Amino acid sequence: MTGSAAVLRLGTRRSALARTQSTWVADRLRAQGYAVELVEILTEGDVNRSPLTQIGGTGVFASALRHALRDRVVDLAVHSLKDLPTAAEADLVIAAVPAREDPRDALCARDGLTLADLPAGSAVGTGSPRREAQLRQARPDLRIVALRGNVDTRLAAVRAGALDAVVLAVAGLTRLGRLDQASELLAPAIMLPAAGQGALAVECRADRTDVVAALAAVDDPDTRVAVTAERALLAALEAGCTAPIGALAIPREDVLELEGFRGPEEYGPIGRAGIRARTVGSRQEPVEIARRLAQQLAVGRAL
Repeated sequence: MTGSAAVLRLGTRRSALARTQSTWVADRLRAQGYAVELVEILTEGDVNRSPLTQIGGTGVFASALRHALRDRVVDLAVHSLKDLPTAAEADLVIAAVPAREDPRDALCARDGLTLADLPAGSAVGTGSPRREAQLRQARPDLRIVALRGNVDTRLAAVRAGALDAVVLAVAGLTRLGRLDQASELLAPAIMLPAAGQGALAVECRADRTDVVAALAAVDDPDTRVAVTAERALLAALEAGCTAPIGALAIPREDVLELEGFRGPEEYGPIGRAGIRARTVGSRQEPVEIARRLAQQLAVGRAL
């Protein structure tokens, strides 16, 4: 056994997806010899079904977990990385970013329909301004319906006929064993994911050097450099997790390719197009790559 005899208390949201993700991290720590106990934390985003833009947006799922860390109720916490604010917390550290799941979005439509096959006027549910902006660009003839809730709740809306389709993260469907519900995995050329989508962040207090050391083996360098660039793009655009911003970084041996999408903040009667751009640079400089791309997106100059 390489781990400590003390039990590590791992904070997790109560949803089925959050518990699945947290259990995945806990199992990897247990494989190193650590004893891990899951501690459920109720967040504002779990109990309030209003649109995220109305109840705090960025950080609405993370704040309660962070309070639990600071109050020493838990020793570490697992977040969906896309839910974390980009600003660093002086007393907390993201000690591990595990290997990323598929970052793409999936269409889950009635009758196995694809995005191209959905009839004009079909109702597609999403609570994400980013997804809405890209759906409007790909299929301006669809009707976008505001929707929140867990994965099963959203899928049930399609089964019940209330909606023709919903858009969900491939990673969440995969982790819950629901990927067979997807009728199409949307290519990034159609829909860029949220910054950090498909990745987890394992956070602890900065003074817990023992926990930081335990989590070192869970960290994946390729995923960390990719999400660092994606989150830096959000920060450079001064955009939160509810903004109509998409980002996807692809790390290669020596370089990092970063593509971004910036959607309009509002839509007129004929709609407004979003902006896409891409840049490539050294994987040793993910933040600088993101800043260059942010400049292109800010001025509306796509390459």
